[in-house]
Amino acid sequence: MKKDKLNRPEYYINRELSWLAFNRRVLEEAEDETNPILERIKFISIVSSNLDEFFMVRVAGLKNQVAAGITKPCPAGLTPQEQIDLILEKAHKMVDEEYTCFKNILPLLKNSGITIQKIEELTVEQQNFLDDYYDKVVYPVLTPMAIDVSHPFPLLLSTSLNIIFTIEKPDKKRFQSIVQIPNVLPRLIRMPSPTSQYVLVDLGDVIKKYYDELYPGFNLIEAYVFRITRDSDLEIHEEESYDLLREIEMELRKRRRGAAVRLEIESTASEGIIDMLKRELDIEDKDIFKIDGPLALNDFMMLYNLVDKQELKYPPMPPQPLPGIPEDADILPYIKEKDILLHHPYHSFSYVINFIKNAARDPDVLAIKMTLYRVSKDSPIVKALIEAAEAGKQVTAIVELKARFDEERNIEWAKKLERAGVHVIYGIVGLKIHSKAALIIKREQDGIQRYVHMSTGNYNDVTARLYTDIGLMTIDEEFGTDISALFNVLTGFSEPPEWLKISVAPTGLRKKFIKLIQREAKRSTKDQPGRIIAKMNSLVDTEIIYNLYKASRAGVKIDLIVRGICCLR
Repeated sequence: MKKDKLNRPEYYINRELSWLAFNRRVLEEAEDETNPILERIKFISIVSSNLDEFFMVRVAGLKNQVAAGITKPCPAGLTPQEQIDLILEKAHKMVDEEYTCFKNILPLLKNSGITIQKIEELTVEQQNFLDDYYDKVVYPVLTPMAIDVSHPFPLLLSTSLNIIFTIEKPDKKRFQSIVQIPNVLPRLIRMPSPTSQYVLVDLGDVIKKYYDELYPGFNLIEAYVFRITRDSDLEIHEEESYDLLREIEMELRKRRRGAAVRLEIESTASEGIIDMLKRELDIEDKDIFKIDGPLALNDFMMLYNLVDKQELKYPPMPPQPLPGIPEDADILPYIKEKDILLHHPYHSFSYVINFIKNAARDPDVLAIKMTLYRVSKDSPIVKALIEAAEAGKQVTAIVELKARFDEERNIEWAKKLERAGVHVIYGIVGLKIHSKAALIIKREQDGIQRYVHMSTGNYNDVTARLYTDIGLMTIDEEFGTDISALFNVLTGFSEPPEWLKISVAPTGLRKKFIKLIQREAKRSTKDQPGRIIAKMNSLVDTEIIYNLYKASRAGVKIDLIVRGICCLR
């Protein structure tokens, strides 16, 4: 087969459609009746959250391409407009299936003592509790926003939940107003119950019920919950920016107010309300998702944490310690004896935390350098870096400010690190620093020793309990030399050297992979076929896919373990 045939569109899957297929697999976990009930709710929540980000970034990007007149097809042969049409067709179907699944789970929740109750079905005691809760907690936070000639349609934040009211005065004159459902309050409010049952009401239903406290003297004509998803990708002009941190902070302020790309609204909404929202948001019918159920099912993740019923969840699987190495031990002497390979979440992440913590407190440690891409809200690793800097050590942190949807958290940590005396680097213009590496420089009796940690996963103690990743701790001299040189490239103007053991993107990693694939194809024979086993988050690179096709045709047996997007057909 000629090369150009392997490059034909029919050999590739569009990345956006592949992502939707991935999210459909997540939904299948919610549909799987063998999974515990609260785990199924959790999967539904993840499906919803994933779709939010997909529309905010990927769909918004395609809409921008269409607006710019771009018609160049993707490797799968689809133009931006064709992609949008297929995405919306599949997304509407997926949302319908998601809500069918949710409705099927509700009776199972009720049988397990968890009820999402209609307000009119509450007991007198519960109604009294709700009256008090609304007056003291909800009402003070609400801000009704009128819509008329002197009050134009408000600029609502992306993914915020809102209620649009049509109200009427005794003289039959009608008005419209919007109230944002405050995200600072729990979406589901637990009612008192004489049993150990969980009786919950939706905050949106509560606000609707007490509309007359917001609009005294008016009659309620209609009220619908709706939600806008906006273009939330950042436009960062790094080459023109003198202060990357400030540039990103300014872009973050714009994020929640970008162009609308999706409208979700209750399926019972009147055509008049939908037409008005269409006009104000400048969207088309196909961008509107009419929802038969509560909007923003990602909010229902709170059920998982709220309900204390372990029998409705997976059995706990605590991470395991390494044989012969206590979790609270100083790990450096063990690394000096031999390399340590960690497989998270099965191995405890505490070894990585203590790798940095102990170094921060060790008087013989001279310097700590590490990359930070996504860290937790209360990161013990960042706190250890601050402690090390305050103890007088040379500490360098490369903080990636462009880690999508973690920008604000990274900015906050970067400022705290700088205040503590950490040398903070914000990365390289035009690139994201996605590598995960830490380097500890220690003075020992036989001289200066470099301790290295490299990982496929973030330095995040929360996600390390969820995501599968591997990490290596070593004093190998060649790894030490490479990682030292890597930090010099990232922090200064050093040119990338001839790497001894590592490969680095974008300068050489793809070439390395292609070289390995081609080598396996060249060695493959009928009697001794080559073998490739590869595990990855996504497979999108067309050159890698092309070479995998060629290797397969040469007889190489290939197993790919791909978590998310896979453009190889």
